[in-house]
Amino acid sequence: MKRESNKPGGLVIVDKPAGFTSHDVVAKMRGMARTRRVGHAGTLDPMATGVLVLGLERATKLLGHLALTEKEYVGTVRLGQTTITDDAEGEITASKAAHGLAREDIDARVAQLSGAIMQVPSKVSAIKINGKRSYSRVREGEDVQIPARPVTVSSFVVHSAHETEAEDGTPVTDLLVSVECSSGTYIRALARDLGAGLGVGGHLTALRRTRVGPYKLDQAHTLEQLQAAVDAPEGGGLPIMPVGEAADAAFTRWDVTEAQARLLLNGARIAMPRFEADGPVAAFGPDGRFLALVENQGGKAKSLAVFAI
Repeated sequence: MKRESNKPGGLVIVDKPAGFTSHDVVAKMRGMARTRRVGHAGTLDPMATGVLVLGLERATKLLGHLALTEKEYVGTVRLGQTTITDDAEGEITASKAAHGLAREDIDARVAQLSGAIMQVPSKVSAIKINGKRSYSRVREGEDVQIPARPVTVSSFVVHSAHETEAEDGTPVTDLLVSVECSSGTYIRALARDLGAGLGVGGHLTALRRTRVGPYKLDQAHTLEQLQAAVDAPEGGGLPIMPVGEAADAAFTRWDVTEAQARLLLNGARIAMPRFEADGPVAAFGPDGRFLALVENQGGKAKSLAVFAI
């Protein structure tokens, strides 16, 4: 059995540049941190920039739970053109003049795409259909049908609308938007559906993620800044958020007694109080040490991941 590293690790909040996949950023971080044990919470498309949460060493056990938290974006939706990928990276499949659109019509359609909705993800995505990525099927010429899935768009706001011309001369309208949404929501699918609902087509031309759960853009570092920190002669190193601090920021905190801590770490399912927020709870010992992520099952604490070793 492979022994788990006892390095505590932590989170690094990256401001992902355009043109990089999330995997590209992970590969860069593996080199900077000199460890293979690096992962990310919530993929960003290559075109998108902004907050990408990376976990190092034992903090990788947090990532699957962090990926389920709410996210926030700002972006630009172009009305008047449809693309195969629902964003600016794909070829244009249809164009229709989109000048003179009434703002009240735009806002009405935005309202229909807000709240708890059923959304069909973009066809060119990493979603698996019968074990094969959807984007691979599309590239092979297959007509992919992805079933709609429930997502929550808690805020979808149009801040401005600007009429302009696309490179091919199509009269288009660019919308500056902000979105707060649940995990699994495709912003480019919102752009597609907004354009379709207005009868002119639409796609996403720019996207920047400004928040993943409690982690915001003002905490993020560019790859250049991270490399400079690694190379600094004073040896400051990477700006790593300790695992306990990361868990305290992202999850409901439960402070347990020494006796409860011993039982938890030995795998016992101890009585657990009900907390207002759903989801995982971060258990901390009386010395402030982060012990485990747990969930309430029938009034008992079930360990999801243990961090104190």
